[in-house]
Amino acid sequence: MGKTDRIALLLSLAAIAAAYLVAEFVFERIPHIEDEMAFVWQAQVYARGQVTIPSPPHSNIMMTPFVVDYHGQRFSKFPPGWSVMLAFGYLLGARAWVNPLLAGLAVWLTYRLGQKVFNPAVGLLAAFLTMLSPFFLMLSGSLLSHTWSLVLSLTFALAWLDTFVYGSSPSYHYETPVPRWMTSLVAGLTLGLLALTRPLTALGVALPFFIHGLVLLWRGGWDVRQRVLLIGMVALLVSALFLLWQYALTGSPFTNPYTLWWPYDKIGFSPTVGRQEGGHNLFWSLISLKKALETGWSDFFGWGDLSWLFLPLGLWAARRNRPAWLVGSVFVSLAGAYMLYWTSSTTFGPRYYFEGFYSVTLLSAAGFLWLVGWSKAKSWRSRRFLVAAGLLAFLVSYNLLLYLPARLQGMRGLYGVERTDLLPFQTEEAKALTPAIVVVHILDTWTDYGTLLDLQDPWLTTPFIFTFGQGGVPDAAIKADFPNLRLIHYYPDEPYTFYEHPRGK
Repeated sequence: MGKTDRIALLLSLAAIAAAYLVAEFVFERIPHIEDEMAFVWQAQVYARGQVTIPSPPHSNIMMTPFVVDYHGQRFSKFPPGWSVMLAFGYLLGARAWVNPLLAGLAVWLTYRLGQKVFNPAVGLLAAFLTMLSPFFLMLSGSLLSHTWSLVLSLTFALAWLDTFVYGSSPSYHYETPVPRWMTSLVAGLTLGLLALTRPLTALGVALPFFIHGLVLLWRGGWDVRQRVLLIGMVALLVSALFLLWQYALTGSPFTNPYTLWWPYDKIGFSPTVGRQEGGHNLFWSLISLKKALETGWSDFFGWGDLSWLFLPLGLWAARRNRPAWLVGSVFVSLAGAYMLYWTSSTTFGPRYYFEGFYSVTLLSAAGFLWLVGWSKAKSWRSRRFLVAAGLLAFLVSYNLLLYLPARLQGMRGLYGVERTDLLPFQTEEAKALTPAIVVVHILDTWTDYGTLLDLQDPWLTTPFIFTFGQGGVPDAAIKADFPNLRLIHYYPDEPYTFYEHPRGK
């Protein structure tokens, strides 16, 4: 292991620590948004080897966000890829460590990709920028699927380049000892797994490589064509499990579980897609793209409006580097793919494009090092280097001292969800009431109820189970369905008080 490899390993370990600190002190190791709550529910079910479970009685008041009740069965609307990974965290008792560990792997893979496509210095700087990115740290400290998808995207890109570029062409001197059939298999598997995790993301990531694959099929020899076809076949076979998964849930391979929660939650341009007047169309897709980039660009490096600063230089530095064209176009391809989706998401930054973040970090790193003339002998002694290095040090310091702390503080208690909301049910007085079914009377927002779901398992076997208000269901009917449980009423504005009957009656 060379010197730069050792530094990259230290950066990866630092990324694990930083992501876990965010998980612990910002997100408090609990779900905050609907997607996370559904992933957590789904992961617990998968950890027991199940895909669906029977719907509970009065399912309308015992709902979990984005968990569907259909034909007597309950299941998450989300594809299975991420929750399978999260299930391993449950089995090991380390749910909060899954994304931080993946964050460390993503930083290492970013270094390796930069090392191959450019040089070790670009790889190191890109890994460093990734590790300090507010965008990266927020998602890696959450329970969302994007860090796992980023690892799959990076692995696919590396495997593709190892298959068709490095070690197979005299134009490139980077040798890889891994057999081509193995890198082909890895490329196909990771792309298929990405499709099982985030299907539209897989389309966006694959598009530049698909175009490259068509060129290879046209111009390459038989051995090259075989490898292209092998990757495509493996990717299709793995992603075909998506149809099998939909069949297992709904009885039809073509029923999209997303539409069972919201009928308009589909891909494409149509009056029946999305919530906008007239449906989703090109106009609204451009609005979503503009909103995502305008509100999220600062999160990339925490440099405010200067986060793009080195990108134009990176594009110039990569002008004759064809592998860089491939990896550099993934972010743009993802942005284009998500124009087909009717909504954007900016709470964690433009997270729909996260799996192409390495396009931004690698090109920015290449741009900076081109600016300082890194390839020239003793360039580090030049005034140009000192000025540019000073600028970068100022930008990084601004992020670490001002932007990142403020951004993370703004995410703490997101949507009113805090671990302190769980404490009333962990006192000795509360435990004395168990087993109990708790009617949560919503006073402010649905998260008054949603926060408490982290104390409940999908099978409703935990000491406390919760209902989303009463939904017109009288106490007697709830008691009849849960005769062995005490029924209590809970009001979030009186967190340590439990009522036998609705307050005021």
